[in-house]
Amino acid sequence: MKRTLLILAVLTVCSASAQKKKTMNNKQDTEQRIDELLAKMTLEEKVGQMNQYNGFWDVTGPSPKEGNAATKYEHLRKGWVGSMLTVRGVKEVRAVQKIAVEETRLGIPLIIGFDVIHGYKTLSPIPLAEAASWDMEAIKNSAKTAASEAAASGINWTFGPNVDISRDARWGRVMEGAGEDPFLGSRVAEARVKGFQGEDLSDPLTIAACAKHFAGYGFAESGRDYNTVDISNATLYNTVLPPFKAANDAGVRTYMNSFNILNGIPATGNSFLQRDILKGKWGFNGFVITDWASIREMIAHGFAKDGAEASEKAVKAGADMDMESHLYIYELVNLVKEGKVEEALIDDAVRRILRVKFELGLFDDPYRYCDEKREKETIYSKASHEAVLDMAKKSIVLLKNEGNLLPLKKKGQKIALIGSLANDKTSPLGSWRIASDDNTAVSVLEGMQQYKGNTLVYEKGADLTIGKTTFLDELVFNTTDRSGFEAAKKAAKDADVVVMVLGEHGFQSGEGRSRTNLDLPGLQQVLLEEIYKVNPNIVLVLNNGRPLALPWAAEHIPTIVEAWQLGTETGNAVAQVLYGDYNPSGKLPMSFPRNVGQVPIYYNQHSTGRPTNSDNNVFWSHYSDVEKTPLFAFGHGLSYTTFKYGSVKLDKKTYAKGEAVKVSVEVTNTGDYDGKEVVQLYIRDIAASLSRPVKELKGFELVPLKKGETKTVTFTLTDKELGFFNNEGEYLVEQGTFKVFVGTSSDNVQETEFELK
Repeated sequence: MKRTLLILAVLTVCSASAQKKKTMNNKQDTEQRIDELLAKMTLEEKVGQMNQYNGFWDVTGPSPKEGNAATKYEHLRKGWVGSMLTVRGVKEVRAVQKIAVEETRLGIPLIIGFDVIHGYKTLSPIPLAEAASWDMEAIKNSAKTAASEAAASGINWTFGPNVDISRDARWGRVMEGAGEDPFLGSRVAEARVKGFQGEDLSDPLTIAACAKHFAGYGFAESGRDYNTVDISNATLYNTVLPPFKAANDAGVRTYMNSFNILNGIPATGNSFLQRDILKGKWGFNGFVITDWASIREMIAHGFAKDGAEASEKAVKAGADMDMESHLYIYELVNLVKEGKVEEALIDDAVRRILRVKFELGLFDDPYRYCDEKREKETIYSKASHEAVLDMAKKSIVLLKNEGNLLPLKKKGQKIALIGSLANDKTSPLGSWRIASDDNTAVSVLEGMQQYKGNTLVYEKGADLTIGKTTFLDELVFNTTDRSGFEAAKKAAKDADVVVMVLGEHGFQSGEGRSRTNLDLPGLQQVLLEEIYKVNPNIVLVLNNGRPLALPWAAEHIPTIVEAWQLGTETGNAVAQVLYGDYNPSGKLPMSFPRNVGQVPIYYNQHSTGRPTNSDNNVFWSHYSDVEKTPLFAFGHGLSYTTFKYGSVKLDKKTYAKGEAVKVSVEVTNTGDYDGKEVVQLYIRDIAASLSRPVKELKGFELVPLKKGETKTVTFTLTDKELGFFNNEGEYLVEQGTFKVFVGTSSDNVQETEFELK
């Protein structure tokens, strides 16, 4: 290390020894530095920068001698690897970086990627839960906390945020995104990108972000992962793309393309998405990485006959780095030599990759992320725990509270706590938690045990799952063993209040976890109904990674708390909300269906030609067996206090195009507790050149109000909020009548209107 500067620049070809390589002047313009480096690179070394391998052996142990790992190791030493993923921990990262920097001809450092989805070791709530907070500063801080732990462990690039909009709760990856709305999703995308990347990407406690999956992945048909996507241009431009554009505007440095086809073309080979829109219209100058083996999967899609054709189509379409297809490294050199791929395309991809590496400061110090002292001090730190606890409390949504069972009294009550999830220290961590350790979540039981004034009795009732529960395997649910029912019923019968923690296992959502039923799995619904027979004073606490369809519970259970999968501090967050030390303020980022037959269901739908039963017959848009409205609407969420809205006011009734529209409303806390309210503003363009949704979220503000306090909340609508994209991707602001809705949720609003001339 005493000759670090000589090792780091590694840009001359004079010697194979890294310590003899000449340092590039770090004051030079980055683009000039890239030019100089590109001029020294062979075609094979350029293609190597476009190659990402998964971790393949214990780097600090013996080198592999045969098989796939040995080949990857050989490529690493030749300088044919630009990035690695899932290598983590300072010792491992330093070891693999040392090979790239000190044993290759040019010594170009690796960028180390990892799925830091909602935390590294200390976990925040799943991203869908974070979106329920509608608190952008908290979400930004959550990403910042995740970045600091990951960076301290040697990682400098995350494959997040997932900014896919989805209206289909069957799709397991809704847990990774911000829900169904592009406006909220855009705000969350911006917050998470800024949280991950900070103000200075070369700060060793920040990491490069990756907006994924570009594009349309959240619209997989029937909610089945990896499935076909077939959407209109109107949906693409107005619903799918806005969060990706927001990520670009926030400075995101990488994008990941998606597994799906769009207009019959796999996203990985889709030049319209990657070159025309992303790199062309939006001017993105970072790089695009494929999703896992998605270049090779274009063969299965029927879009390429073999690996060579798949590689050719991918690179021409703008896919810069190949994640684990092993195709670029074997095909691109020959494709260039055969004249099928211009070397200028290779140079462009490599330039983009090197640019991000320079921005991360890796050329000036490839070991900047490899500080064992910092790793020890940062992982599971007190500050990290405080940050994820704050995020967890803000993510909880109070769906029902009839009879005011909540908040619980702090003394004198006998409480029965029931459900296997209540005493689970692993499931609450949620899915996509590769670096976290099992058994590290605070359970709800542990959280409630901190409150000593009541008598707390716990009974499991029934196991949720049978056998192993892992990220890679299908879960097996208990559907027969009811041996714990009687003990649970006895505890409930003797209790003043029953708290039941039910829902999904943490590995029941996420990638590859699509469902055709959105009910409580296993014996949980049966247990819930049995407990209700002996004591209806039930507080149902839901742990889940997606919206659930719970019509029986919504009708019978007086109090329902949506507590998602909240991460490391789950139990403490839930207990503090249940006992009233934190007044819940979360709002749903996705509609909850009455049953799976309504899915996809979303608030910002288009009106049909027959929206109401005006003729008193069956010929209107409805279901014959259930209401067409959601069980719980987008934006819904209660508080322990109550809020009263005044009339929605405009500063005038007619505006010229380009003129700001001022909308205001008075909100009063009329209850007995201090609280926070998410005031939501929606619009509808009544008549436009394209049919517009019946409501579109265009503003929200999280407003703290002390009991009895009144505040005036003011929104400003500009062309940015009033326009839309046509089917050619052109942004239009059209004259006409606009309705404005302001309220506490998408289905509980007051309205007014104005004219745009």
